[in-house]
Amino acid sequence: MTTRWIVSSTLAVAAVVGCTTVKNSGVAALEDRIVYQPSDDAESWNPQGLAKEDVTFQTADGVTLHGWYCPVENPRAVVLYAHGNGGNLANRAPFYRLLTERLGVSVLAFDYRGYGKSEGDPSEEGLLMDARAARKFLSERSGIEESEIILYGQSLGGGVMVDLAAKDGARGLILESTFSSLSAVANHKYPLTGSLLQDQFDSVDKIGAYHGPTLIAHGEEDRIIPIKQAKQLYAAANEPKWFLAIPEARHEWKPTFQYVSALDEFFKR
Repeated sequence: MTTRWIVSSTLAVAAVVGCTTVKNSGVAALEDRIVYQPSDDAESWNPQGLAKEDVTFQTADGVTLHGWYCPVENPRAVVLYAHGNGGNLANRAPFYRLLTERLGVSVLAFDYRGYGKSEGDPSEEGLLMDARAARKFLSERSGIEESEIILYGQSLGGGVMVDLAAKDGARGLILESTFSSLSAVANHKYPLTGSLLQDQFDSVDKIGAYHGPTLIAHGEEDRIIPIKQAKQLYAAANEPKWFLAIPEARHEWKPTFQYVSALDEFFKR
């Protein structure tokens, strides 16, 4: 998530629609360009030191997606990783190394439709379909049941993974710097504009349907998605659950020793 998303989406959409509905196709297209900010930056596709396999797989509606499969021998866990609304999967290559080399888990990071090397155009419905296709692929590739895969969502990816966990279950759910809903992010900056958004990703309403371990981490100084939204999500989640506030951290932060320890303990559980 970026400040540009909050300012541009709420002002531009409100200015265009006034008191009308966001279902207008032109406004919907504008929202899509603001909420989803993909990049296919070629310089980031070959990160140093990351052991990975480039993989492709198809969604239920026939869209071909691209991902990085980062396996380890005898993994402690298998993780499906969903990134935020900007860039592509390559932006967090150092974090995949941390997960594989330091924490001993296998990872599949994938790009949503319209991101990186994946085909198609992004939308809430499409991203949720992408996550299901990614987990199916990961299950087949790793040889474990889909229900045994841990879901990890960062920012926008949190909305994607909450939906997957709530509807289909999961071995565990990890949420980093994510929101209670997209409309809540908009309303934080410009009250009463959230209802104008076509894509809602209403995580706080969905997470209660998931029954399994949940770890939520959030920066105390996050100005894009206030930490109170993460606390609302935590309050709505079922036990067992853990909440970790990262001191002085804003929306994007590097893993701290405290957070790595929390991840280590979560995988042990």
